[in-house]
Amino acid sequence: MPQDTAALPPIGLFDVRAQQALIRPEIDRRIAAVLDSGRFVQGPEVEELEKALADFAGVGHCVGVSSGTDALQIAMMAEGIGRGDAVFLPAFTYTATAEVPLVLGATPVFVDVDPTTFNIDIADLRRRIALVKAEGRLRPRAVVGVDLFGLPADWPAIEAICAEEDMFALDDAAQAFGGALRGRRLGGWGAAAALSFYPTKTLGCYGDGGALLTNDAEKADLYRSLRTHGEGKTRYEVMRTGMNGRLDTIQAAILLCKLPLMENELAARAHVAAGYDAALAGKVQIPAKPEGAESAYGLYSILLADEGQRTRVQEACKARGVPTAVYYPLPLHHQPAYREAHAAAIGQAPPLPVSESLCKRILALPMHPYLDDAQVARVTEAVIAGL
Repeated sequence: MPQDTAALPPIGLFDVRAQQALIRPEIDRRIAAVLDSGRFVQGPEVEELEKALADFAGVGHCVGVSSGTDALQIAMMAEGIGRGDAVFLPAFTYTATAEVPLVLGATPVFVDVDPTTFNIDIADLRRRIALVKAEGRLRPRAVVGVDLFGLPADWPAIEAICAEEDMFALDDAAQAFGGALRGRRLGGWGAAAALSFYPTKTLGCYGDGGALLTNDAEKADLYRSLRTHGEGKTRYEVMRTGMNGRLDTIQAAILLCKLPLMENELAARAHVAAGYDAALAGKVQIPAKPEGAESAYGLYSILLADEGQRTRVQEACKARGVPTAVYYPLPLHHQPAYREAHAAAIGQAPPLPVSESLCKRILALPMHPYLDDAQVARVTEAVIAGL
């Protein structure tokens, strides 16, 4: 029988309150300063945050924007991606990655993922690029590598392919800020990296927010123009079609309070993951650890044997007061919004069996820096009880 959880502290899938308790006075001070200044749009806190984020990631430039989705869109707009262009991206990820190419008139080409890392499958990527080129209807223009659940994608391979094919390499690091590959933090891989500051991310604000990281000064200048209606050197000099994609000053102020916690929080996430690994290894498929890759553990997702086992584990966890979630219940090529685009991308598109299988077997466990060892044990005991 499940233990009585009434007297136990609740476990959150995410936890923004524990973090807020540590820095609430500084948050209040920062927000009050913005209110007093009245500079709610493009206030000095935005530029201060941009410099701090660039320094943290070890890149030359950061451009704050209004969301992770807008970061992806601005990066693609800067490349002139649109009608007739093919944008290759994993079939197993969040909708925003596929949504943006379609908004710009381009065609998303869904690529299967690796069965252990859940990131884009390099062999399948090469195959689908070759198919698009052979058909000749679309131009291969970009690869969006997603660092899913915080684990860096195979960026050396993606960069090599993009260099061979003259394509744009864009890192969707929305779930992975703080992750690293071969000693280089995400943000320094690809031509640009898109970040999300949604509240549940490794670095989250109290609303929507995002950023673009790049080592290319010209791209950074173009991103700044595009986020502000295509402005030139003055407000009313319009150089190009842009969008309203600015990061709010208050959100920048909040992020400035949170960024100093990042190093310790990344270590705490890794500690939680190690606890899960130790208890669950050999019982379920635990997150992969490719050599040289450091996950930010934006999520901790296990893989069950089948859909039935996942349901049993979810029920056991619920009975013990342990929350779980499914990221993602459908692969993108099965989503109603993308079926038509998927069918049109490649005449005889190869199947995407790994992505389809993962959606039936994946399960996310609580993951945040403020889980203690007793809570980690409670989570793993609930999972094991449901197997």
